[in-house]
Amino acid sequence: MKLNFSIIIPVYNRPNEIDELLDSLTKQDFQEEFEVLIIEDGSTEKCDVVVEKYQEILNIRYFFKENSGAGNSRNFGMQQALGNYFIILDSDVILPSHYLSAVNNQLKINFTDAFGGPDAAHKSFTLLQKAINYSMTSLLTTGGIRGKKNAVGTFQPRSFNMGMSKIAFEKTQGFLAMKIAEDIDLTFRLWQHGFKTQLIEAAFVYHKRRTSLKQFFNQTFQFGQARPFLNQKYPKSAKLTYWFPSIFIIGFDISIFLLIFGFPELVSIYAFYFLLIFLDSLFQNKNLKVAFVSIITTFTQFCGYGLGFLKSKLT
Repeated sequence: MKLNFSIIIPVYNRPNEIDELLDSLTKQDFQEEFEVLIIEDGSTEKCDVVVEKYQEILNIRYFFKENSGAGNSRNFGMQQALGNYFIILDSDVILPSHYLSAVNNQLKINFTDAFGGPDAAHKSFTLLQKAINYSMTSLLTTGGIRGKKNAVGTFQPRSFNMGMSKIAFEKTQGFLAMKIAEDIDLTFRLWQHGFKTQLIEAAFVYHKRRTSLKQFFNQTFQFGQARPFLNQKYPKSAKLTYWFPSIFIIGFDISIFLLIFGFPELVSIYAFYFLLIFLDSLFQNKNLKVAFVSIITTFTQFCGYGLGFLKSKLT
């Protein structure tokens, strides 16, 4: 089957991000035709003027709709698309020049009806962006579930960088009306319908994550809240490892309590773990400041996910 790509990008009040993403699309080394669909999800800061800049460079179409969330906007885009394979991107990513070629080449070698790609930190990113990227992708923090080839388990695509065939979309009807974890839910339904997924490691994106520590905490808190719901909906997906962040936070509190009473053994284990985080981040990022901030973002991530998971389990 000849692949005809339709790139679906929902956007909400992010005209500057769209400009960067579209600029990266003009620099692709991919030689075949592809279309780009921008789905403006009821924004007050519209990006139509930005899109207009690229009308003669890209095969691009712009749609404005009432605000209904990213999942519904992705579905809307796929319904309008003319291609037979959809690539879904968040507005806060930038593509390396080889992205589309990497997707096309891998799907020719090993076709699957859905794929996901990793996220990476661009050299221009801030210290916090690089540290958050480390915490979200490291084997020492998330087990590499967001795009490491040696991650444990079958790869689950994430909506910031994923693809899906038109056939798979029509069969699953795309994303459900969920505020969080709608991409994981879609992956489970793809598997239920017999579709396969894969990681295309070379199809990474630079994920800017324009966020503060508070926003990062809130995001991971929502991730944690969603997991018990997914475990209940898809019982076979439940794993003991999902409890780890909650156990980590409870154990940390106990270690501080024991330290106050002269028992430093448990807190020393945490200190050793954070030392590993520092050294691993330093090795990957080659920056002392990023390595130090990675300790903070990792702790923030565990707090957010762990507390969100516990709240969802206990209420």
